[in-house]
Amino acid sequence: MFDQLSARLQSALSLLTGRGKLTEANIDEALREVRRALLEADVNFKVARSFIDGVRAQAVGQEVLRSVTPGQQVVRIVHSELVKLLGGVAAPYRFPSVSPAVTMVVGLQGSGKTTFCAKLALYLRKRGKRPLLAAADTYRPAAQDQLAKLGRELGVPVHTGRPGADPVTIATGAVAEAKSDGHDVVVLDTAGRLHVDEPMMEELERILAATGPHEILLVLDSMTGQDAVNVASEFARRLDFSGAVLTKLDGDTRGGAAVSLAAVTGKPIRFVGVGEKLDALEPFYPERMAARILGMGDVVTLVERAQEASDAEKAARLEEKLRKQAFTLEDFREQLGSLKKMGSVEQIAAMIPGLKPGMAASLDERAFTRTEAILDSMTPGERRDPRLIDGSRRRRIARGSGTTVQDVNRVLREFEAMKQMMKQFGKIGKRGAFPMASPFGR
Repeated sequence: MFDQLSARLQSALSLLTGRGKLTEANIDEALREVRRALLEADVNFKVARSFIDGVRAQAVGQEVLRSVTPGQQVVRIVHSELVKLLGGVAAPYRFPSVSPAVTMVVGLQGSGKTTFCAKLALYLRKRGKRPLLAAADTYRPAAQDQLAKLGRELGVPVHTGRPGADPVTIATGAVAEAKSDGHDVVVLDTAGRLHVDEPMMEELERILAATGPHEILLVLDSMTGQDAVNVASEFARRLDFSGAVLTKLDGDTRGGAAVSLAAVTGKPIRFVGVGEKLDALEPFYPERMAARILGMGDVVTLVERAQEASDAEKAARLEEKLRKQAFTLEDFREQLGSLKKMGSVEQIAAMIPGLKPGMAASLDERAFTRTEAILDSMTPGERRDPRLIDGSRRRRIARGSGTTVQDVNRVLREFEAMKQMMKQFGKIGKRGAFPMASPFGR
């Protein structure tokens, strides 16, 4: 995400970080590039101008120009201003204090509302809630069927109402069902249009009046850039939504919507969609996102993903093996599976500090697949004791996995490297160690 914006901003700031001394002329040159990067990323021009003015006002101060590392000081200022631009402090989803509470999901057709409703239901369930999905979109063909299918996939009940029923009746019926069946939250999927129009707004206002939602989440397609921000402004004039959701952020190389939204509308971003899978939903943290954009990584989110992907019982067994120095290729294969649950190579790489945009492309996703194929081509005995794998066995494993002997040797070397790393974790006594998370402070 944001590859284009990240690359341009980091390139602009590199004009400063390599200098021992800075002048106002140096700073102005870099900020011109920053401004150009923001505008090319489809950031609102007023927002871009205000951002540059704010950075420059701080960056040309004597305490910066005379500091030991003036370039780094400017980067710090840019990061701070970017955090403000993205909304300042995090504004997470508000868990309801009453039960059942209603989360009303609104937006245009094609923004990803229905899929987000399912993702939110899964997010809530992981946090101990009992959600009920409500299909109040009677406008788009098959919208109710889509939500029902997603509900079955998740094991979350869906209230659909009778064919041709009024959306308000469906919404209030869902609330009544939630009360009788003990659900904590009703997630209302409402109808959208191809553009903001009066009938849609009137319908949403009637649902709002009938259900009294504790959250109104506006779903926006981040890849539409300023169009998404304009849609948010239109909604804000009629519907006081509590927060925005940016979908398809994993495919957004520019980032204009995310950077402009809070500044233009005054509304926080609650969630971002980072993939097609139903668990590909992240709460939005301005400080973490600013760090990702500037190539500083996002270690906190990386560790959180690692913790979600790990299994406490398996982690305990792995810890015991580390103590006994009995880490095997079977364990190696299991850890690769856990790593895949954390997201794509590109998503993980974006959270690693210092990894520049585009470098993730060199981390071949197919290498994971090849490694799994090689491990699967080994016998259980070979995975338990790699010392058995001589030259002839390596050739057999290569043939069976459709790879080369060099690939097999690479996997064995990677295993030995991880084994040594695991020994170090075992020595320092990390509780519930998770191989991919432990180096980052778990």
